[in-house]
Amino acid sequence: MNFDFNCFQISSLWDRLLGAIGDAAGNALGRVVEAIRSVFEGDPETRRQVSFSVAIIALSAKMAKADGLVTEKEVDAFRQIFDFPVEEAHNVARLYNLARQDIAGYEAYATKLAGLCGSGDENCPMLENVVDGLFHIAKADGLMHEKELAFLARIAEIFKIDEEHFRRILARHVHMEGRDPYLVLGVSPEDDFSKIRKTYRRLVSEHHPDRLIARGVPAALHAAANERMAALNAAYAAIEKERRAA
Repeated sequence: MNFDFNCFQISSLWDRLLGAIGDAAGNALGRVVEAIRSVFEGDPETRRQVSFSVAIIALSAKMAKADGLVTEKEVDAFRQIFDFPVEEAHNVARLYNLARQDIAGYEAYATKLAGLCGSGDENCPMLENVVDGLFHIAKADGLMHEKELAFLARIAEIFKIDEEHFRRILARHVHMEGRDPYLVLGVSPEDDFSKIRKTYRRLVSEHHPDRLIARGVPAALHAAANERMAALNAAYAAIEKERRAA
C-alpha cells in the first residue's frame, strides 16, 4: 500500500502549515489542528486530504513507539505507505518527530485528527485506511506485539470502527493459522452461498474506486483500497472453491 504525497500538491501548503506550527513539541497537536483549520478554512477537500496526511504521519510516530522500540523496519514501513518527494523529506521528518515527542498521548491525536479527516459516521472508509496503514507498520518487524494490537484496537474504537468491523480488518492483516475467509467477508460458514455472494458483491461495490472518490476519499488512498479488494477477492474465491468441493 502506498499513499502518494505528490497528489496533494502540498509543497506550498505544507510550508504554510508547518510555518504556523513552530518547533516546540510540548503542544504540537493543538497547534497542528488549529493550523489546519485556519490555513485551509473554506477549502474542505484540501483540509480533508491534508488532515489525513497529518493523521498518518502523527499516528505512525505513535504506533512505532507502541511496543517501546522504534525499529528501522518500522521506519521503512512508514516510507512504504507514505510516499513523498525528496524535497519534502524535511517537512515530513519534522512533523513525525514533533508527534513522537509530543506530550499528548495517541488517544488525543486520534480523537482530534478523526474529527478533521473522518466523516463522523461509524466505519468511515477514510479512517479505515488509516488503520490499514498502521497495521502495515505494526507488522513490519515480523511480530505483532500485544501493545501494538491494543493500540490499534483503541484507535479503531476512537475512530468509531465497531468491534465486528475491526475483527474483519484484523483478519486481513493477522492470520496466525491461515486467513479465515468467512471472517474477512463478515459472513458465517452456516450461511448459504447465495447470501455469501450477495455480501461479497456489496463489499466490492462499497470499496470500488468510484465510490471512494464520491465519499471524498483521496486518490492516494486507493492503493490501500486495492489491497483490501485483493483480500476480499481471495476470501470469496476460497469459499467458492470450498463449496464446490463439498
